[in-house]
Amino acid sequence: MVRALGRRARVAAGAALSLAVLVGLAGCGEETSGGQAGAPLGDKPSSSKVDVATDEMVSAKKASEVEPCRAGPADDGGLPKIELRCLGGGESADLASFEGPLVINLFQGFCAPCKEEMPALQSFYETYGDQVPVIGIDVMDTVPGVALEEAISRGVTFPMYADPGGELQGGPLTARAVPATYVLSSSGKVQLLQMGGMKSATQVKELVEKKLGTTL
Repeated sequence: MVRALGRRARVAAGAALSLAVLVGLAGCGEETSGGQAGAPLGDKPSSSKVDVATDEMVSAKKASEVEPCRAGPADDGGLPKIELRCLGGGESADLASFEGPLVINLFQGFCAPCKEEMPALQSFYETYGDQVPVIGIDVMDTVPGVALEEAISRGVTFPMYADPGGELQGGPLTARAVPATYVLSSSGKVQLLQMGGMKSATQVKELVEKKLGTTL
């Protein structure tokens, strides 16, 4: 039997819910599938005009070992036709030009689990990138310079793009929280690899093998 809450109970429940939401937004520490869940994302923002290649970002990227952004070779690799700008300057790319197998990591600069998993993704990329490349996409982020700085400081070298306006939302790469990582198969199938931070290259490898039905 469901009972209606009295006024005092409703106020207490509302306060508890507000506190839980604030903790979720600020802490980014909930465990999910062997990793840490990241910051929840809201509705699609009106921030598509955010500069993802300021002079400072371009200089920082040039001084780093981050690889240049390049469009893929496909006409339709299975992903939607969305033009992504290159984080830190460089060639934009049509998302549909990428083909699998490919790991796609969605992140933000202020998300602690995003930063914590970067070394695991980089280690996977260094070991298995010839078989399964990795790209990063800084999503719905109004301060992309922080995302680039954090990635560089953690040794990331795989190409990174930006979607400040949330163009990916509503499609196969929708992120309800970050970090969120997807894998694109050679047949164009998109699957969620992991919602929440990954802790090691071995974990990334095992998840990729399971989703793609292959051995690396």
